[in-house]
Amino acid sequence: MSPNAPSKRELSPKARRNRNVAVICGAVFFGMIGAAYASIPLYRAFCQATGFDGTVRRAKAAPTTVATQSVTVRFDANVRDLPWDFTAEQTAQKVQLGETKLAFFKVANNSDTPVTARAVFNVVPEQAGPYFQKLQCFCFSDQTIGAHQTVEMPVLYFVDPKYAQDFETKTKSEITLSYTFYPATDAPPAGPKS
Repeated sequence: MSPNAPSKRELSPKARRNRNVAVICGAVFFGMIGAAYASIPLYRAFCQATGFDGTVRRAKAAPTTVATQSVTVRFDANVRDLPWDFTAEQTAQKVQLGETKLAFFKVANNSDTPVTARAVFNVVPEQAGPYFQKLQCFCFSDQTIGAHQTVEMPVLYFVDPKYAQDFETKTKSEITLSYTFYPATDAPPAGPKS
């Protein structure tokens, strides 16, 4: 065998090119599948962290200063595909920027079985999202309401004083906090009727 003859194990340049293209296509395919599965939780995390698209942020602590400027926070309560009545106990509250406020919502389950649901929330105008922050909220987890039970659900929130410094929000004197309860997708099935 001559020293310049290729061994049986070596691939021709064309075969190597084809193998490399196949490996790259496979990596892109599996990367796209992974990105599709991760997109929803990543988008939620991004919105929670930045307040993007009017998503309210979860705060760890209240601000240490309270500004003299105030805004009116309006409350909106809705349900989708649930046998519930869901209302805000107040339609609006006047809040000084940086002041911690408590709002109450009432939920009544009109069915004969317990129902588990989750509240999705948003604020309008969307630019207020980074500044509207909640310390405690029923919307952070699924809520199970017993048959024919009525419960009161609190929300502890504040509007960051930086709201008054942002050119997109400083002239806006009203914020609407909106909740919509949906059936929980991972809830256990309802038990038999009594």
